[in-house]
Formats: sequence, structure tokens, C-alpha cells
Amino acid sequence: MTSDFSMLQETLLRLKGLDTLEPILICNDEHRFMAAEQLREIDIRAQILLEPVGRNTAPAIALAALQAEKTYAEPVVLLVLAADHAIQNLEVFQQAVRNAAEEAAAGQLVTFGIVPTYAATGYGYIKAGASRSQVAHDVEEFVEKPDASTAETFLASGDYYWNSGMFAFQAERFLAELGVHREDILTVCQQAMDEATVDLDFIRIPAERFAACPSDSIDYAVMEKTRHASMVPMDAGWSDVGNWSALRELKSKDAQGNDCHGDVWLETSENNSIYATQRLVAGVGIKDLIIVETDDAVLVAHQSESESIKVLVNRLKQAGRSESDLHKEVFRPWGKYVSLVEGSRFQVKRITVKPGASLSLQKHYHRAEHWVVVSGTAQVVRGTETFMVTENESTYIPCGEIHRLHNPGCIDLELIEVQSGSYLGEDDIVRIETCQS
Repeated sequence: MTSDFSMLQETLLRLKGLDTLEPILICNDEHRFMAAEQLREIDIRAQILLEPVGRNTAPAIALAALQAEKTYAEPVVLLVLAADHAIQNLEVFQQAVRNAAEEAAAGQLVTFGIVPTYAATGYGYIKAGASRSQVAHDVEEFVEKPDASTAETFLASGDYYWNSGMFAFQAERFLAELGVHREDILTVCQQAMDEATVDLDFIRIPAERFAACPSDSIDYAVMEKTRHASMVPMDAGWSDVGNWSALRELKSKDAQGNDCHGDVWLETSENNSIYATQRLVAGVGIKDLIIVETDDAVLVAHQSESESIKVLVNRLKQAGRSESDLHKEVFRPWGKYVSLVEGSRFQVKRITVKPGASLSLQKHYHRAEHWVVVSGTAQVVRGTETFMVTENESTYIPCGEIHRLHNPGCIDLELIEVQSGSYLGEDDIVRIETCQS
């Protein structure tokens, strides 16, 4: 994060002051409650599409465009933003968006070209063509990430811009161009949206249908092929925060070049990026390292190897390590839980239930549960009983007993749950009634 807000929250908040409709957020199923909670924290409502499998940006944007057409009777301009960008000059950003919206309303598929500040080899480039107006150019060419000497040539020419991966176009215009150049993608996305279902605050895309969609980026599928691509330059202090090195450039540093977050103590150490969330991280005589401590794992890498972290994550996934896709902190519509301790026949969690929210009415075949309220008040259904449990009180849920937890108060309910039994998996939940919130 580059501020007290998450990067998703920053992306949405920088739209304030623009004339926008309710945003459409695309995320995968595992992140749905985390995304919803982050929206709630900044008081923004959105339509949340759950992408069951990753199929790159062209299909994802097609889903959003189809949802926009379904939602609004009149043509709308979509502003496509990634949630991992940092932008320092909000005023310049918003003016570029307004310029792009005018181009998009005229039928153009607009990409934002970032005015380069150095000869970057980690970004693709856009070569600007003839001027369309005072604020836009035709796109002459999209260029893959160059080598160092080519990047120097691009920078010196003044004709090349970094490819930001941000776009603006009318929903129907994008879908029409997608149909011309990648009809196979459009067809599957249309079928998937026709079969989409509403689940709480989410729109679920059918997994089997969407899995059949070809994977392709919007650049390859549409932007490099269309005759209607234009570019709006942007010089707003943009950064694609795609790795730790890019994030480090945005962080303030101490006199020794260290950027630290959390409880970090260093001695005779320089040029390190250290992120601590739960524990003290101490270093002596270390240099040029990335150290990340979370509930799930600890990462130690050299600054020069930040790109190789992706390779390591892929290896963890291939090995079936739970750390690659499961987290200690898990968000739910009623709140969240954090796994604290796990053993062969027991597990301890810290559960937070939002005011007015309830867990589902449920039972477990293989485990019993002890609940100790730390703060707030719990209304507990246990079999035929309904009773209150307040701070420093506890209750016991036997194996097989129907139960529900509800927060009737106006502050968060926090409790410690101790599970014990022969099987403690999350799939040992038989829901009699769904959760309420």
C-alpha cells in the first residue's frame, strides 16, 4: 500500500470529483468478501462480478461491458482501471480522464499513454501518430517491452509513451470491435453473462462456461487491430506497482535508504524494504533486501531479484502449498476470521462479526466449538435456546448441535473460537439457513 488506503480503495477514491456511475468491480471468487469490505470502508457501492477463472483482460473487460449494457439503457463510456497503479497528481489524472471520455464518446477506443521519465524496459510502449486534437493522438504502434538501448531511443525521440493499461471507450463500441477481431471471446462472454446469477451482493459468472473462453489481453485482442484506437497523454506521476521495486520507488526512506512498515528495528543496514504486520522484524548489517512478514509466511529476497518472486509463487502453487492461495485472515459477508493456532485435533480463530450481522444457522458433524467473547455482545442460538453472551463470558456448541451467532450491538463483536474434533475443514458446515447481514 502507498497510503492508509488499499490500492483498490485509492483507485476508486481518485474518481471522486468526476461524473461517474456506480463502478463495476471484477475480482475472483476468493477475494469477493475482501473486496466488498474495502468498498464498505470507503462507503462506495459497486456491482461486483466474480471471475471464476483468469482469462486475461479482454474477456474480463467484455464481462464488464456486457454488464454495463444490461444495466443502463443509454450508451455509457467505460473507464478501465487496474487496482495496482499509483498516481500522484490527481488533478492531471482527472483531466486526462475527461479528455479521454470526449474521445470515447466520439467512438474511439482510447488508451492512456504515460509521458516517460526514463528509459524503462519493464513497460510496453505506444508510438503516437498524428494529432487528432489538442488532447489526443492516433495510435501508430504498440511496442513490446524493449531492451535498454531501444528504450533509450524511444525516450530520445519524444514519440513514445509508456503503455499504462488504462482505457476508455463506449461499452457497445468495445464489444463491436471485439466481435470483429475476437468473435470467439465475445461469444463465450455473452453466453456466460446470460447464465450469470446473483449471489448476495455479487454477480457470479458460471465457471464451466467461462473456462471455455480463450485467454487474451485487450491489447492483442482489440487495441492492436482496431482502426479506431487513439491515445491521450498523461503526465500524472503514474507507476504500475507490479513488484516490490516499483513500490519502493513510491515509499519514503530513512537516511540509510530503508523503507519500513510496522515494527522494524535495524542496525548498520541500508537500502532495505521491510514490511512487518504481526511481529518484530530486526536486522543487523543487511543490505538491499526485501523482507515481508505476514500471518501466512515470511519472504526474504534481494532487491535485484524482485521479478523472480513471481516464479517462486508459481512453484508454491505447483507444489500445492496452501500459503499460495489461502490466507490466515478470511473475509465473509458478516465480517472476518483469523486463524491463530492449528493442531491435529484443534484450531483457534479470532472472529469479528459486524454490527447487525449474523452467521448462517448451521451445524458440524465432526467438531465442537467453544466461544469466548472478547468485546461486544453475542446473541447465540443453540438448539432450541437463544441467549446472550457478553464480554469475558463463554459458551459451548456440542458436535452436531444447530447453532447461530448474531451481533445485535452497534460495535464489532470479537470472540475467540476454539474448535476441537476429528476433522476441522471449512467444508464441515451444514447450513440450515444462510447468513444475514
